[in-house]
Amino acid sequence: MIVYLSDPSLWLALLTLTSLEIVLGIDNIIFISILSSRLPKSKQKKARQIGLILAMGTRILLLFSLSFIMKLTTPLFTIIEQTISGRDIILILGGLFLIAKSTTEIHHKLEGDSNIGDDSKKQISFTQVILQILILDVVFSLDSVITAVGMTDQLTIMIAAVVLSVGFMLLSSGSISDFVDRHPTIKILALSFLILIGVALLGEGLRFHIPKGYIYFAMSFSVIVEFLNMKLRSKSEKPITLRGK
Repeated sequence: MIVYLSDPSLWLALLTLTSLEIVLGIDNIIFISILSSRLPKSKQKKARQIGLILAMGTRILLLFSLSFIMKLTTPLFTIIEQTISGRDIILILGGLFLIAKSTTEIHHKLEGDSNIGDDSKKQISFTQVILQILILDVVFSLDSVITAVGMTDQLTIMIAAVVLSVGFMLLSSGSISDFVDRHPTIKILALSFLILIGVALLGEGLRFHIPKGYIYFAMSFSVIVEFLNMKLRSKSEKPITLRGK
């Protein structure tokens, strides 16, 4: 313990990795917020908290299974001269899940169901939301853990960074969720980002690397443009109202 407290390099590694985990977790928070928004207001906070706790648990379990994670990069089979590993399969399935789910959410928010009302058959259940969040957590946790392994070989530092980042996300998830709910176009923009991330994961799984800088630039530029639009219409009535839950 004294070694950890007295070694500046370990503190720097912890700070850097925690910051990176928070950045990697922003899209996770947004998707959890969007999924939980389909539930009654009284259950949304609980769904977000359970989702983030599941994310933390998934990442810690994966960290304890480092030997298994490393084996995921071993080629399992070859398709058209392209080797496919366990990690590639997870990234491909995760990317397809993000693309399909985000497209479905955009349709629901803009078109909605033809008979929206109090019919319970039309409402998504709490269990369904948690299961969808769990699938998402597995996908993002794998990428997060592999990133952590590439930055440090200290398991204690990795676990501490995960706990600190999830703690921060638990504190900020409510604010992020409320902001997204108050601004309908931000919700559609966030879902569009998730489609972009899904395409990036799909490409990564097929060994077609898309530089992260291009993705972050596109997302950042879109956010800046949207904030300028929000500033211009801040004194006017919102022009868009998305469908309810």
